Amino acid sequence: SPIKLMINTIIVDDEPLALDVLETYIEKQPELNLVKRCTNAFEANEALKEHDVELMFLDIQMPQLTGIDFLKTLSDPPLVIFTTAYSNYAIEGFELDAIDYLLKPISLERFMKAANKGIEQIELRRKENAVDVEIDPSEDYIFVKADKKYVKVKYGDVLYIEGLKDYVII
Repeated sequence: SPIKLMINTIIVDDEPLALDVLETYIEKQPELNLVKRCTNAFEANEALKEHDVELMFLDIQMPQLTGIDFLKTLSDPPLVIFTTAYSNYAIEGFELDAIDYLLKPISLERFMKAANKGIEQIELRRKENAVDVEIDPSEDYIFVKADKKYVKVKYGDVLYIEGLKDYVII
């Protein structure tokens, strides 16, 4: 059976009702795994450090630090879907490579369209960054696909293997 896609997701919004609505919608998408509800940018920043987050639903209008300003502080942000009650932020949102822009109140149908767009992009990213490994138990080496070619790696040369977000270090 195919491996089920699980995408760690956070919601960032200062309105409890908006958090509740988005959480309810996320629960209807089997691929999305809500790891944290955040009420401001500082909580979101902590969540991004604690979890391997690939998708963030980010409100724009928040006290202290707006969603747009918060996104600008991130060096390696997850995919972002902006949520806001104000349509005039759309252009700036897309300039920051947001994959979608949900206008409140958000309907389930519109949410699902945005979420599916995010899921497709994450699937593509994962396929592009997948590491293919060929193992023959009778040999003392493996071939690892890196930069579109296969590299021979002897078991004795491996000190450690580390998984990092979208790639692996051997």
